[in-house]
Amino acid sequence: MRKQPLAEVFGFPINNFSEDAQRHRRLRLCPYNNKVPSCTKDKANSPLGVCTVFDNNQLAITCPVRFRQDWKIAEDAAKFFFPVNTNWTSLTEVRLKDQNGKSAGNIDLVLVAYDDNGRILDFGALEIQAVYISGNVRNPFEHYMKDPDNRSDFDWSKNPLYPNPDYLSSSRKRLVPQLIFKGGIFSAWGKKTAVSLHKNFFNTLPDLPEVSPEMATLAWLIYDLSYNEEQNRYFLKLERTIYTQFHPALDKVINPEAGQVDDFLNLLQDKLDEKLEDNNPPDAPSLTDFTGS
Repeated sequence: MRKQPLAEVFGFPINNFSEDAQRHRRLRLCPYNNKVPSCTKDKANSPLGVCTVFDNNQLAITCPVRFRQDWKIAEDAAKFFFPVNTNWTSLTEVRLKDQNGKSAGNIDLVLVAYDDNGRILDFGALEIQAVYISGNVRNPFEHYMKDPDNRSDFDWSKNPLYPNPDYLSSSRKRLVPQLIFKGGIFSAWGKKTAVSLHKNFFNTLPDLPEVSPEMATLAWLIYDLSYNEEQNRYFLKLERTIYTQFHPALDKVINPEAGQVDDFLNLLQDKLDEKLEDNNPPDAPSLTDFTGS
């Protein structure tokens, strides 16, 4: 475990003291195309400006807006959705409803292709999934922000609730429901969906059945963060794209491969034996001992 968990705060490593980095920290700005210039994560009036945390010697992107750097995700998704030389643009936070008019949630980005008259020809959904955190990341963040110049190498390792990425909760509680509801509607319409994930998150998912790009209806855009030593900054880069069909990929994510039933049975037997040993009462005479019946 690292001494402290914060990798990027308001878009910059916490040991970056450039004029631009200090300005972003002072004004609580987001450099990654948030809906407003300021960071609005968690609380608009007291934003939790943590973009990325350390995951041992790796990184974990904790804010979905972090993926918007230079709008590369939109460009990469458009290559999957539309033919080359298509006119397209992106629309953010688009409300999606089911057949009964009930909300299925907001789509992070909807990319639309249009003709010379501005008429929509096609569209696709781009979902962005950052990772949840177990523990408390606000406390070390506020500790650092009280004195960034002197706390870029602070030690948080002895504090309770040290924050760590929770990939299992992120996939089961967030990613899977989004794909079921929002991706399911787009699949029923015959429209494509793309999902943007950090590579360390994607690596926790089961192996997905891949198809050719031409046959795919669901693309997984896998990103990493490349460190530029001269600028002391991280830059988003597309590492690879995994092409799948919607339902086979979703079934693979939802249904984990079963382990050996004997292993689970042995675990149950051990726990039962332990419980019986702990709760075994001393031998006592029964009613038949007195009655002789």
